[in-house]
Amino acid sequence: MAVTGIILVLFLIAHMLGNLKIFTGETAFDHYAHWLRDIGTPLLPTTWFLWIQRAVLTLAVLGHIGAATVLAMRSRAARPVRYAHRRKIHVNYAARTMRWGGVIILLFVIYHILDLTTGHLNPQGDPANPYGNVVAGFAPERWYVTLFYTLALVTLGFHLRHGAFSAFRSLGQQTPKGEQRAKIAALVFAVALVGGYLLVPFAVITGLVS
Repeated sequence: MAVTGIILVLFLIAHMLGNLKIFTGETAFDHYAHWLRDIGTPLLPTTWFLWIQRAVLTLAVLGHIGAATVLAMRSRAARPVRYAHRRKIHVNYAARTMRWGGVIILLFVIYHILDLTTGHLNPQGDPANPYGNVVAGFAPERWYVTLFYTLALVTLGFHLRHGAFSAFRSLGQQTPKGEQRAKIAALVFAVALVGGYLLVPFAVITGLVS
């Protein structure tokens, strides 16, 4: 869970930083989007880097889901008989909704790909104009898309907060002081990443980016 999660988080960071280039203007953003297709050339054919990246991310997602399934099965096997009386344990919202949050995020990723990668659900869907696709996708009249995007990212934030903290613990952060630092670091990271992603749709819907 920790290792596959780290791979996905590294991609989320890189993807967020790339998204923020939209604030540098249409020409710069389109140049960046087209540059992604040419990474590795002439050593690699055009778009091969993207396909390699997609393959790695797909394996990471499948591995993450597989690890979650194995952990859930082990948890049930460890206690096959239900407690007659279960003592109340303080568990935060993120931990309680970790599995469902993962399903919501997966559905959002599928929609996001169909919208801004393949263009099938985008009003413009022009591969030659990525900037225009983003502006069209988050246009004010498509407020429901921004709402869905926001809800999915908030869910991702909860998922990241709990996941990052769990990863710190799994990878050796076990002292009481270390636990508190891990909680703070996980919260700050989740808020910063979600905030970075939300800047783009809200900039479009408010007219800051048009």
